[in-house]
Amino acid sequence: MPNNLFSFELITQCEKARLGKIITPRGSIDTPAFMPVGTQGTVKGIFTDDILKTGTQIILGNTYHLLLRPGIDILNKFDGLHDFMNWSGPILTDSGGYQIMSLSKLNKIDKNLGAIFKSHLDGKKIILSPEKSIQVQKSINSDIMMVLDECPKLTNDKKILSNAIKTSTNWAHRCKIEFGNNKSKALFGIAQGGLYKDLRIESISKLIEIDFDGYAMGGLAVGEKQIDMFRILNESLDYFPKTKPRYLMGVGTPKDLLGAVAEGIDMFDCVMPTRSGRTGLAFTWEGKINLKNSKYQNDKSPLDAKCDIRDLKKYSKSYLNHLIKSNEMMASMLISLHNIYFYQQFMREIRENIKNDTFNIFYKKYINFFD
Repeated sequence: MPNNLFSFELITQCEKARLGKIITPRGSIDTPAFMPVGTQGTVKGIFTDDILKTGTQIILGNTYHLLLRPGIDILNKFDGLHDFMNWSGPILTDSGGYQIMSLSKLNKIDKNLGAIFKSHLDGKKIILSPEKSIQVQKSINSDIMMVLDECPKLTNDKKILSNAIKTSTNWAHRCKIEFGNNKSKALFGIAQGGLYKDLRIESISKLIEIDFDGYAMGGLAVGEKQIDMFRILNESLDYFPKTKPRYLMGVGTPKDLLGAVAEGIDMFDCVMPTRSGRTGLAFTWEGKINLKNSKYQNDKSPLDAKCDIRDLKKYSKSYLNHLIKSNEMMASMLISLHNIYFYQQFMREIRENIKNDTFNIFYKKYINFFD
């Protein structure tokens, strides 16, 4: 009988690295987990069935973009994004908070109203309040929803960061009220505070007082050095509840994932696999491969001889090099699919090594492998 409640089980640890399982009514998620990004209801260039075949258990959608297009009226007709895009597994949705930063020229923050956007599509005024963000995520029928937060750009100004914590905490309260008491869904809080330990602890403690189903580290992967990201994770993750999932938003490269898992992160999302695929960059157990490079013109070997998805193992590096140089869309489709497949392989190996108490060996072998 399926479990109709959201829950998280921490199975074991290898030092700080955590092996766990998230349970949702739409399926379970083994952690540490990587979520491919389907901002507009599609993981760019990849068929939904193929995403499932990579071992992906959860994908990410975006509140702001789906609010603009196709809009909540259409999503409601399909009972949410799952039916609309033909994805049966769990979906996590970003709240639109990242777009407050990334589209800062098109919006302004009103601490009471929320974020006031000028649509990048048609210039229409859009008010994304904390309540509206949750309402849209309910229309998307997300399994894991995120609170609306203010995500500052990279800065050393503690006043800016402190004010963002105040705004984000207030919005988190309002999101929790709007979310209600739905035990089959989850609502995650998002900690801010930049690269300052004291501000991170302040933000985390305020979120814990509100009480969420999981907690995310926001305001990272915004231009800081990787070593600084790892440092702030090291300094602040222990202040999160041990019994709830921890999510590092918008990250990242294989090295980012491995380093963050070593500090205790459970969940990741990033456009890196598909964005890199569209530029001809593949992630493999041989390292990073730039398939634009002419040295692959006569290379008959596949990217991964074991991958049967879409018969990827039958396509040579030489053929992929040819597709790229011919500007054929098939190149980005095949390489993007391969990259998602590799990322899920990488996460499976991480989980297996945590389970076998050999994570430190795996970490030392691969932490600098993709530099």
